[in-house]
Amino acid sequence: MRKKMDKQKQIIEMFDSIAPTYDSANRILSLGIDVAWRKEACKKAFEYFGEDSPSVILDVACGTGDMILHWERNAKKFQKDFGKIIGIDPSNGMLEVAREKLKNQLESRKVELFLGEAKNLTNIEKQSVDILSIAYGLRNVVDIKEALGEFARVLKKGGVLVILEFTKKEKENFLDKMMGFYTKKVLPIIGGLLSKNYRAYKYLPDSIDGFLTSSMLIEELNKLGVQMKFIKGYSANISTLLIGVKQQNE
Repeated sequence: MRKKMDKQKQIIEMFDSIAPTYDSANRILSLGIDVAWRKEACKKAFEYFGEDSPSVILDVACGTGDMILHWERNAKKFQKDFGKIIGIDPSNGMLEVAREKLKNQLESRKVELFLGEAKNLTNIEKQSVDILSIAYGLRNVVDIKEALGEFARVLKKGGVLVILEFTKKEKENFLDKMMGFYTKKVLPIIGGLLSKNYRAYKYLPDSIDGFLTSSMLIEELNKLGVQMKFIKGYSANISTLLIGVKQQNE
């Protein structure tokens, strides 16, 4: 238990240190293509949610608030008059950037931000969330099963779970190996130069290798009554979008 706590603390401190340069580094390293992935995640979530507008959207590991902005913009695009969007992240540094980026939304009270971890969503009531998203944050959670349990707890019946993540490959083909070379060799150098923190960007490929495969993640969610409805891989499956719905009989 102590070892897990220490590891989680180190990950949080790492994100605190790279928070000021995180957005610019992320756009450069992904060539901006992650924007399209996030847009599709919102679009598919609204499709599976149905005709109603969500009262509460929760973005876990919200970081600097990128996904929150995507939820807001796509809600307008798809004519979804949401009640509010809640963002939760364990890094004060990342939330500081988010607070500045979302200043207007916070003032209008359409967005709320809280410091907290995915495994312990104490600010969120049971079955109170219509759509829950976590974009590229799940592999940074040490206690993944506890976090998934919290997601199932706070989601309403019929609520939609959105996971965007760099998942571990079941088997690697040639293209996967090429992408692996980029993430393991090139990305840490560029990310290190941009953020002056080489260790943080070396952590990224290491965290992918230590993460669950898509099938393992789906299996865990099924146990919790969240049925997978949509799965799609992007850019040689370096990124995966998973959409699940909490079953009515749970």
